[in-house]
Amino acid sequence: MATSNIPEATAKRLPIYYRYLNMLATAGTDHISSTELAEVVKIDPATIRRDLSYFGALGKRGYGYNVLDLLEFFKKTLSQDKLTNVALIGVGHLGQALLNYNFHQSNNTRISVAFDIDQALTGKIQSGVPVYPLEDMKEQLRLQQIKIAILTVPIEAAQAVTDDLVEAGIEGILNFTPLRISVPKRVRVQNVDLTNELQTLIYFLQHFNE
Repeated sequence: MATSNIPEATAKRLPIYYRYLNMLATAGTDHISSTELAEVVKIDPATIRRDLSYFGALGKRGYGYNVLDLLEFFKKTLSQDKLTNVALIGVGHLGQALLNYNFHQSNNTRISVAFDIDQALTGKIQSGVPVYPLEDMKEQLRLQQIKIAILTVPIEAAQAVTDDLVEAGIEGILNFTPLRISVPKRVRVQNVDLTNELQTLIYFLQHFNE
């Protein structure tokens, strides 16, 4: 399987394909062309064909792609055939929203533990997830063998908490703080800045929708 040197843009589109293939399979669709898939996911057919070509011959000329086969492929590629436990660091307003959501559309990813400094929250179960004091974080992450964390702490605490996450063996961080945290090369960070995304949307509406 040709999976080395996959562009980052392609990697970011793979979960989109997987989500819509799930919907197509549920609807009973047997096979689909790149043009038909493009209409569903709103990505042009050439891009879809190029993305999928990185993984070898997944489709057939004149037939398209077998939906169930492609879905099974993406399950393995995105590790959706096994459960991934994730830690939530910070149980403020955004953290609570993430706990309530807890990836309910996925049976393969879940927030299994949370950490906070607020004694009113720690030692309790929030939305089915135990909340530990922040000082227990490194020990619990090691004990539970968790490798992915969601960071929703205040900006002034973000780097110090990140350093502790790295020390505890975390390999991936979904960073919701405005700070661009510093990590070793072995750690992958995905930054989610809702303010920036909204400002970008407003900019495009003002300058490209005239």
